Amino acid sequence: MTTGNTAEGPKTELMVDQAMGLLGAIVAEINASMERLKQNQFDELKDATRSYRDLRQALLMVFEERAKVAKLDKLEAGVAYDYALDLDAARDEIGRRLARLRDAGTGG
Repeated sequence: MTTGNTAEGPKTELMVDQAMGLLGAIVAEINASMERLKQNQFDELKDATRSYRDLRQALLMVFEERAKVAKLDKLEAGVAYDYALDLDAARDEIGRRLARLRDAGTGG
């Protein structure tokens, strides 16, 4: 990923770091709320049921956002089908093969 700022605003890495920090804070709040739910700190069962449902939906949204961030990280790193493309190594190999062909000459 890249760092720094451009005329368009913060670069990808800063924005991803901020998003991951926010998602971490949301998960902490969800966990605290679920703990209160487990300890029956609600006046009515209806409130507990609604809170539990809302917490599950919020947690699912956090997981979806984390998956999106992971996908963006893979794209930034050049990972395709769970394999990273090492373009520098490919460029070096092509250069070596071309050099061997030049060294071999025309032979005649």
